[in-house]
Amino acid sequence: MMYSLQKILLGNLVAAFASTVFASGYNVGGQSISVMSTADASAAEAADAGTIFYNPAGLSYLNSMQISGNVLLARPNARYYDAQANYPAYAGSGSVGGNSSGKIADQWKMIPHAYFAYPINENITAGLGIYVPFGTSTEYDHQSVNRYAINRTELQTLAINPSIAFKIHPQHSIGIGFIAQHADAKLRKYANFSPALSRASGTRIANGLADGFAEIDADDWGFGFNLGWMWDVNEQTRLGLSYRSSIKHTLKGQANWSLEGPAFANPLAVAGVRAKGYAAEEGVSGKIATPESISLHGMYQANPQLDLFANVTWTRHSRFNELDITFENKKAVVGGETEISRISPHWKDTWRIGLGGSYQISEPLQLRAGIAWDQAPIRDVEHRLVTMPDNDRFWLSLGAKYDLNDKSSINLGYSYVTVKDSEAKFSGCSINPCVDSGVIGSSKFKADSHFIGLQYTHRFE
Repeated sequence: MMYSLQKILLGNLVAAFASTVFASGYNVGGQSISVMSTADASAAEAADAGTIFYNPAGLSYLNSMQISGNVLLARPNARYYDAQANYPAYAGSGSVGGNSSGKIADQWKMIPHAYFAYPINENITAGLGIYVPFGTSTEYDHQSVNRYAINRTELQTLAINPSIAFKIHPQHSIGIGFIAQHADAKLRKYANFSPALSRASGTRIANGLADGFAEIDADDWGFGFNLGWMWDVNEQTRLGLSYRSSIKHTLKGQANWSLEGPAFANPLAVAGVRAKGYAAEEGVSGKIATPESISLHGMYQANPQLDLFANVTWTRHSRFNELDITFENKKAVVGGETEISRISPHWKDTWRIGLGGSYQISEPLQLRAGIAWDQAPIRDVEHRLVTMPDNDRFWLSLGAKYDLNDKSSINLGYSYVTVKDSEAKFSGCSINPCVDSGVIGSSKFKADSHFIGLQYTHRFE
């Protein structure tokens, strides 16, 4: 009767984890504007306390206590077009009416990040990062042809990342961090109850006249860690290796079902659907494991003015293979009763490659730039979520650093991300019975993103 709401919720949570932290999907990025201005290629530079996010070993290169604040303005632009969907045979078939095109993301979002570093002695430096590792927000219009697949999703996260770095050798440093991560997700999704009411009443109720929808709000704290190593190969060359662990979340929250189609003007129709397990309020839960990632990065000082950067990141997105979700109440569905739904995206592991550089044009002014190729984890159109019109992307970043004085500096950065056009096809659960509307459809997508960031760093000497 309906795709599992929490299935979609958790699927988008996983996608959103991957999208921001692991540079696929709607990549928020910008945890440090200085790094963003090189398309995230300059993790080996360890220029400020933002290194906590990219490689905690970089704290060893900070010689004084410092704070670094970042504000990122992000605007993902995504629209769907050529959408079409059909009701299943048990619902009488026929096309789903509604809008076949529209925007699903076009709002500016402000995302803050803050870092603190404190050298305990010459060989040990502690730090704290508070940042937004990922987030996404998409919303279809209420009359979209895709409404039975999903209507709205919003995800907000916050990570607290205390870290410590040790200089174990004049040329080698290591770092470790503990990550406490909070995720909060909201979702709205429509359901077609016309088949159930038609069978119960003995009178055919046209599809679309007994639509209902559910709002879900769920959250959880998850815990993980990050590791880093930095090696000064010589005076011109530095290499770094970092690891970010998988983080497990057991999301728990509530689903509130609203029945607003014209057919529900009849109280008996409302009572009938409620009796089938679609309560006005019920609990939902589901487990996810976000993928681990490994990054190799390097820096080469070509001359006193020019530094070159490179970064390669591998992400184990294949962890998101299948996901079982549980409603609090069993529901009557085609094929029986169940409280379980499943999503089977069968994601693949991905690579991200970035190149960048900085040029000290004058004593206070440094120019920065970078490019990156970012692989999507989607195997094919059948496994692409309609709220994650993800595909391979290309990053172009520009920026500048200006030293206000010997203690303070500002960074300004801009990134444009273009996403390869994509298509999604949806056809329901991979198990039976399943909480599912049974609607089959497809849609095409165009997407890109703009990021503008400002960073202020102050050193206490």
